Amino acid sequence: MKALLSFFLILFFLSSFSQERYLEKNTKFSKRTYTYHRIKKEKNLKFEFYKPKKRTGKVPLLIYVHGGGFSGGDRKDKIATDFAEEMVQYGYAVASISYRLTMKNKGFGCKIKSALKIEAFNDVSQDISYAVKYFLRRKNKFKIDTDKIILVGSSAGAEAVLNLAYVYSNKILNPNFKFAGVIAMSGAVTSIDKITIETAIPTQLFHGVQDNLVPYNIDSHHYCKLKSVGYLNLFGSKAIAGKLKSINKPYYLYSVKNGNHSWNARPIYQCKKEIIDFLYYDVLNRKNRQIETTI
Repeated sequence: MKALLSFFLILFFLSSFSQERYLEKNTKFSKRTYTYHRIKKEKNLKFEFYKPKKRTGKVPLLIYVHGGGFSGGDRKDKIATDFAEEMVQYGYAVASISYRLTMKNKGFGCKIKSALKIEAFNDVSQDISYAVKYFLRRKNKFKIDTDKIILVGSSAGAEAVLNLAYVYSNKILNPNFKFAGVIAMSGAVTSIDKITIETAIPTQLFHGVQDNLVPYNIDSHHYCKLKSVGYLNLFGSKAIAGKLKSINKPYYLYSVKNGNHSWNARPIYQCKKEIIDFLYYDVLNRKNRQIETTI
């Protein structure tokens, strides 16, 4: 009986220690800039790499993709920096990446052809893939757990990471590679047909129900009229969650009844606990939960 009690006490201690590694903050981290893909000197793609100092062994990696309508935004802006500096303190390495701003000086509204919008999604998905490939080839240098690479995106970045996870035909990464999870803030995809039992990964979705740019459920991008050249039907967070629910795969849908497109960044500041919870339980420990929260 004593031996059995000792076993459970040890098990409880190990469980508590494991949880502390990802839920208790450690304020010391390092930061460096790397070039992950060379195009031209003035257009080389880079990332800011944040890593916790007091961690041994391989660590999970969050790849953060900023927003900006595929025409603006910056890997070093306040939102990206705040997110990275917060998450690295919980034991995650973070890479905030730059990517080609293919729609710069063009816009991304209803006057932009839908084909160009899809091309922008794919171009950024390609760039993210190069960043992932860079890490995979240097996994020992960065001490990254390549089985725990998680995509995180805001607005255009959310569209890009969801596209990469569920739509994009990837010719850069090994066909057997699979992301450990994805977090999308105000994102959508052009199709949910490729979300299957085989392709589904733990997915956390934040979205304002009243988002006037990226539809919360199923509607056109920027709510463009059917006859406009920019009409592009998109499947937002609600639709993605619905598909994952139908195939019994993990998802975490956080809906804001009166929320608008500002929820592409607000979760970083207002939903830290939900993000940490999702990463710890659904990504790292694969609890296969289905959670829906509406505020």
